[in-house]
Amino acid sequence: MRPVPHDDAHRITTVERLRGVVGEPTPGVELKVYDHLPPDATAFIARAPFLVMSTADASGTVDASPKGDEPGFVVVEDERTLVVPDRPGNRLAYGLTNLLANPHIGLLLIVPGTKETLRVNGTAELRDDPDLLERLAARGRPAVLAIRVRVEECFFHCSKAFVRSRLWDPEAWPEPQRISFGKMFAERLGTDDGGLADMIDASVEEDARTNL
Repeated sequence: MRPVPHDDAHRITTVERLRGVVGEPTPGVELKVYDHLPPDATAFIARAPFLVMSTADASGTVDASPKGDEPGFVVVEDERTLVVPDRPGNRLAYGLTNLLANPHIGLLLIVPGTKETLRVNGTAELRDDPDLLERLAARGRPAVLAIRVRVEECFFHCSKAFVRSRLWDPEAWPEPQRISFGKMFAERLGTDDGGLADMIDASVEEDARTNL
């Protein structure tokens, strides 16, 4: 695909220009936005096995990290506070180090088969209280740490993205794609050693089975 040339005359740089393209909010839509977790949101969180956590560092560089476990893995402490467990991972910890520099956080919670999603924005702190980590335990292991979120904004997002993408329609799904970390690492190391790639892939797969 050939790159599309960019004309700065068509670069949108003001709110007025943006609103001229996308329009003003639908009257009354602001009524769906809460400054706390209403009962419907709490019920949705209890059913959600997956979320995407968005953070940014002090300079504004953004990261989006997936978090998932059995439904109910996100604990609602009260209408303004929820807690997300952090489990064993690759230890890059981009999102966690971001929160130390900039506490603002955004969560997008997803329930399989439900076309609406739940968006929660607020500020977060990292906790390692032993009793809290034990409360967040799964598969006989306490959480590594806890991300406690102070809710400032909460609202349901409409179904259009899921309708357009047909995300929950199996007939629209492509064939599963195998991601080979071994191949990637071998290429970065400047080697075509298939044995090394296979060894790395086997290690990654074993970690996914035994280090949840």
